[in-house]
Amino acid sequence: MTEIKHLIQNNLNKSIAESSNEEIFEALLLAVKELEERGPAITGDKKLYYISAEFLIGKLLANNLINLGIYDEVKDLLRENGKNIIDIEEIEDEPSLGNGGLGRLAACFLDSIATLDLPGDGIGLNYHFGLFKQVFEHNKQVEEKNPWITTPSWLSRQEDSFQVSYKDFTLKSTLYDIDVVGYNKGVNKLHLFDIDSLDEGIVGEGISFDKKDIQRNLTLFLYPDDSDKAGELLRIYQQYFMVSCGAQYILKEVKKKGYNLHKLHEHVVIQINDTHPSMVIPELIRLLRAEGIEPEESIQIVSKTCAYTNHTILAEALEKWPLAYLEETVPIIVPIIKELAAKIEEKYSNPQVHIIDKDNRVHMAYMDIHYGFSVNGVAALHTEILKETELKEFYNLYPEKFNNKTNGITFRRWLLHANPSLARLIESSIGSEFKTDANALEQLLAYIDNEDFLESLLAIKQEKKIELREYLLAKQNIQINETGILDIQIKRLHEYKRQQMNALFAIYKYLEIKGGKKPTTPITMIFGAKAAPAYTIAKDIIHLLLCLQELIAADPEVAPYFRLVMVENYNVTLAEKLIPAADLSEQISLASKEASGTGNMKFMLNGALTIGTEDGANVEIHELVGDDNIFIFGASSEEVIRLYETSGYRAVDYYIEDTDIRTWIDFIISPKLLEIGDSEMLLRLHAELINKDWFMTLLDLKDYIKTKNEAYAAYEERTKWAKRMVVNIAKAGYFSADRTIAEYNKDIWKLN
Repeated sequence: MTEIKHLIQNNLNKSIAESSNEEIFEALLLAVKELEERGPAITGDKKLYYISAEFLIGKLLANNLINLGIYDEVKDLLRENGKNIIDIEEIEDEPSLGNGGLGRLAACFLDSIATLDLPGDGIGLNYHFGLFKQVFEHNKQVEEKNPWITTPSWLSRQEDSFQVSYKDFTLKSTLYDIDVVGYNKGVNKLHLFDIDSLDEGIVGEGISFDKKDIQRNLTLFLYPDDSDKAGELLRIYQQYFMVSCGAQYILKEVKKKGYNLHKLHEHVVIQINDTHPSMVIPELIRLLRAEGIEPEESIQIVSKTCAYTNHTILAEALEKWPLAYLEETVPIIVPIIKELAAKIEEKYSNPQVHIIDKDNRVHMAYMDIHYGFSVNGVAALHTEILKETELKEFYNLYPEKFNNKTNGITFRRWLLHANPSLARLIESSIGSEFKTDANALEQLLAYIDNEDFLESLLAIKQEKKIELREYLLAKQNIQINETGILDIQIKRLHEYKRQQMNALFAIYKYLEIKGGKKPTTPITMIFGAKAAPAYTIAKDIIHLLLCLQELIAADPEVAPYFRLVMVENYNVTLAEKLIPAADLSEQISLASKEASGTGNMKFMLNGALTIGTEDGANVEIHELVGDDNIFIFGASSEEVIRLYETSGYRAVDYYIEDTDIRTWIDFIISPKLLEIGDSEMLLRLHAELINKDWFMTLLDLKDYIKTKNEAYAAYEERTKWAKRMVVNIAKAGYFSADRTIAEYNKDIWKLN
């Protein structure tokens, strides 16, 4: 009897064949945890601590079985006993520990860190209800709590506990670990801090709760609504709890290993993932001083230990906390923040680089840049924009700190697990080297004229479309047409990502079909996105999409040729179903606004072609695949930046001067849609697009429609399309998170 079979049987106390799927899932979870605990812990003289507010790790059973190298063995064992591993996987609840690309990137990075055998742990919070569960009622987004912690679970409670002092009270932390298994390698940890005083029962209707009751609400939700002061303070409480626990844990490990705290940077590197963990800098300084280290030396030590990843140029996401709020919540670190700020003001007269501005707001990113040793962007274009415009004053001060690390994804999850049929085709063609060296995918270019390979590729895409149709029908009662093109946009709902532009395309296409111009091949547009609870316009866009979904589905003239659907509660699990089935990948953010994107990489790897602006990592995808294998449209980042600088874009001019654009926008408040939808929401979105349109939807709309029609026409030439798919898959190897992490290690972390 093999080890995994023995462990499963021990946990079941009866045969697999006689057990329910739920019993088998629990037995498998416990068996995998036992194997992970036996696995070799990754060690080294220097260790990385990756601190992030989000880790969107997705379901773990299949991922861990793959990385342990026993997925096929378990699948065969279950099949021999009349069970289907897919059914077992469906039972698992997805951990509610992240939201979008930031959290998914952190999860991919942890996988690659372990796979490259680097000592590196994640540090975050154990959110009980995550962001929220999205449900649709009356064509509107409604938020509900999203519980995921079950018994048994992947979480393992640890003995480590720390005191975190706030102004009016102290909290005692509880630590839970999740094992992070490398692909055929050792094990690192994801450390998630929590509190035992948490009370899930205080959540009322939807996701409402008393934001002031910190001792009972601290780790309930990721990104609690901060549209009021209580919400902002809660975020500060959360962030400080995360970094204080993390910093105390790090120093405890360092002292346990017998290292000299004066040489902390020789044994520890802390990667600050976005600005949420920025308070780790003053907190670590405070803790080192408490250990007897002199004030100036403590600053020098921390400045050689911390590195910062910038994920955005959006001002709203570069956190700035009123100093008064910090004094109200975490006064213990305020003197250190003031000290750090004073040093900068003394050294540099330019107020644009000061940590505390004239309005007494603390700029967290500025503190990271001044008191960290590395600042990196996450795509080539993004890093250049940081250096040339958004953080130009800082780049002038510290050019040696700035570097680029283009994001990546883990191929184990997004190919081996999400699309095993494609993985098998690739392996049968070029061997298995691509599983550990994604650049080996380039060998697929030798098959670009191989008819059998191209036919197999198209057959697999069709197979995944059928699987998606069946899944959406069973899970959400959504009907899609798998016989045509699947045009998919899945990402966080934000105006800069321009789902509203895609919605206007849908209106254009609907009216075109109503006018008698029917597409040769059926078109299905699929959206998946959550809007932040307080983001009114984002919720209006979701409302428009759901109204269009209802209108189109009920129209017998249009429905056979064109469908628009929006999946509910978009998450990693849905992404794993949608991405392999996609033909067209929508990456249509306003140029200069998307730092990188990682969905674009996942789609590319699975053979979808990108329609997108020259933004984020789209630029590098374009360079790799060439003009013929991507559909690029829209204004350049330089043009967009210039329009912002000169106030040269006025949406109302497009609305007045272009009758087509006026027709499409006015359809939002047409009798047909007002009959279905909420007039207040539709009127507000209509006015927003005409009077503000901060992310320049109308600037690129006509070019977008033209380019998307070209993509649809190109899809008709199936063999040529398949060749384009080959190029995209073959060139996707650059976007492996293994490559990204190797670069982080070589240039920043220097762990071995």
